[in-house]
Amino acid sequence: MNNEYLSNQEISRLTGSSENRCKSNWLRGQRIPFKEDGKRLIVSRMHVQQWLEGKPVLTHSGLNLSAIR
Repeated sequence: MNNEYLSNQEISRLTGSSENRCKSNWLRGQRIPFKEDGKRLIVSRMHVQQWLEGKPVLTHSGLNLSAIR
């Protein structure tokens, strides 16, 4: 069964760190969206796959009203 979210071990392997502060800094630097739930980081497997493929990672949908002139 393929889980929708990376495990803590997978996030550590991806980021090269076991500390949440370093992991979150790395994820932000790579522009991979994630959520913090207390001490736990939640990272979508789909977002990581898009990042690996060089595709833009969409973090939300809807209109960007600030782009309208």
